[in-house]
Amino acid sequence: MLQYPPEEVDAVFSALGNATRRAMVVRLADGEASVSELAEPFGISLPAVHQHLEVLERAGLVEHRKDGRVRRCRLRPGPLQVVDDWVRDYRVFWDTRLDSLADHLKGGSPDAR
Repeated sequence: MLQYPPEEVDAVFSALGNATRRAMVVRLADGEASVSELAEPFGISLPAVHQHLEVLERAGLVEHRKDGRVRRCRLRPGPLQVVDDWVRDYRVFWDTRLDSLADHLKGGSPDAR
């Protein structure tokens, strides 16, 4: 069971619930990038990119700094632990279910292990 405040869990999953923001996180995992660099592959306006970045920042996934007139962003991977922990809880469930299915398909029973 997750041991995080519900607001933190909701913020991280909400931020990652959008394909553009997930792509930004993937890009920032490779290293720091300017807002313009993040905007390049999407064909969306800079204000729209800023809105996506604000959501990621509120979730704690991204931070930025000013370098002259350029806003540079970087990934803060810590909040991704929320996702990993949530998936881990369900991984046990699915591993058990899939093992039972494999036993059934082989003609055995789970009690025969």
